[in-house]
Amino acid sequence: MNMLNRTLLVSIAIFCLFSCKEEVKKETQKTNKKPNIVYILTDQWRGDALGYAGDPNVKTPNLDQFAKESVNFTNAISVTPVCTPHRAALLTGKFPTTTGMFLNDLQLPAEELTMAEIFKEAGYKTAFWGKWHLDGQGRSTYIPEERRQGFEYWKGLECSHNFNKMPFYDNNDTILKHWPEYSPFAITKDANQYLADNAAEEQPFFLLISLGTPHYPHDTAPQKYKDLYPPEELTLAPNITQEFEERVRQELQGYYAHATATDEAIGTVLNRLKELKLMENTIVVFSADHGEMMGAHGVKPFVKQLAWDEALRVPFLIRYPDIGKNQGSAVNAPINTPDILPSLLGLTEIQIPDGIEGENLTNLIKNPDSNYDRAALAMNIAPFGANFKDPAYRAVKTKQYTYIKTTNGASNLYDNISDPFQMNNLVNQAAFAEVQNELDSKLVDALLKIGDEFEDRDYYLKKWNYTLDEKKNAIDYWSFDQGKGVMQTPNQK
Repeated sequence: MNMLNRTLLVSIAIFCLFSCKEEVKKETQKTNKKPNIVYILTDQWRGDALGYAGDPNVKTPNLDQFAKESVNFTNAISVTPVCTPHRAALLTGKFPTTTGMFLNDLQLPAEELTMAEIFKEAGYKTAFWGKWHLDGQGRSTYIPEERRQGFEYWKGLECSHNFNKMPFYDNNDTILKHWPEYSPFAITKDANQYLADNAAEEQPFFLLISLGTPHYPHDTAPQKYKDLYPPEELTLAPNITQEFEERVRQELQGYYAHATATDEAIGTVLNRLKELKLMENTIVVFSADHGEMMGAHGVKPFVKQLAWDEALRVPFLIRYPDIGKNQGSAVNAPINTPDILPSLLGLTEIQIPDGIEGENLTNLIKNPDSNYDRAALAMNIAPFGANFKDPAYRAVKTKQYTYIKTTNGASNLYDNISDPFQMNNLVNQAAFAEVQNELDSKLVDALLKIGDEFEDRDYYLKKWNYTLDEKKNAIDYWSFDQGKGVMQTPNQK
């Protein structure tokens, strides 16, 4: 063999060795890549308003199938069942008493460490679509990059419920745009394109897809979906009072129509993840920020903030890599909003920062136990808007009971297993004294853990420098300090 051939063979061998090492390196990186996260957050979707949850009316085939592939937390709750407080607790893992985020249209303080910032620091790409409701500078105001709490890709807006002409801002373009079709369809199309563009990337991604439906207005749902729900054929829950029956039938037609259309949109995301072979290395969550009363217990449609299940309980499905035999499992112990961030960090093996108040439920997610129980704390510190005359409360929910307390003492106790529509208030009944005392102890312990004094409304308004505008009926809204149209906090951005 001449020198030229020998040199050529050596060169080929070196090239092959180098190439093999690179392939091994790539495979190793792929194997060691942290799981992606796709978090699908809906607005005002009640925990019982899904086919898999037993609703006799609604059609949600995609989420019904996803429930068979996921772990289903049947008693997930919203820590404060209204938009801004839930979203702040979701992103920070903290309770509203700690952040001051207990009213709508507040601005999340810059110094709060958020979900996207944590994942970004851990090497994730971050992306957000849809309703934000954490900026507090006006519902259509442009949100600059430094106020997006760690999200890089951005197609969102503070708040709008114009689902057929939904406004949004496209990343750093300050000109307001509008989605070209019904917003759940348009947003998920853009998210699916993002998935396709990033499927081959070695860098993991965290996506928060925030859909505004099935929040009212309900009559704006696409007609083809409303046609699926003739009002006169709907089955109403027994706790809907007679005075609201006719209105509830009309509202439910659109509510269910939004739900079915949104289910279809979500189905496209789930299918895209499977088509791109991303599902096996992706954590997927479906949930909502709160429910709504819809005429139950004599409370008119659209109202939330209360501790009855219609407002408090939300869906929560989670699918994770290597879920295996746990697909279709149910966890009856409640998961609370602040628990979500530390649980996602646990699943991705990222260190949980100091100050996060929620509990890491990774072990329960990976080892679902329908018999396990825990107490989850819910609260409404200063009811506002249509709920202004309602008392502030603290509540604990277990897999069986809901116990509610106001500053005047115990107010409600329900056995949710024997009384799923919460029509029989057991509070202060002798037969349930032991149960009530145990739940009260759990409530006291939960408040002590987060340093919540459980004072009346005025205490917290003064603490956070919020003022009530007496000129607006003292029922409607909160005044905005400094003439900026934003509720100011001592640590305002």
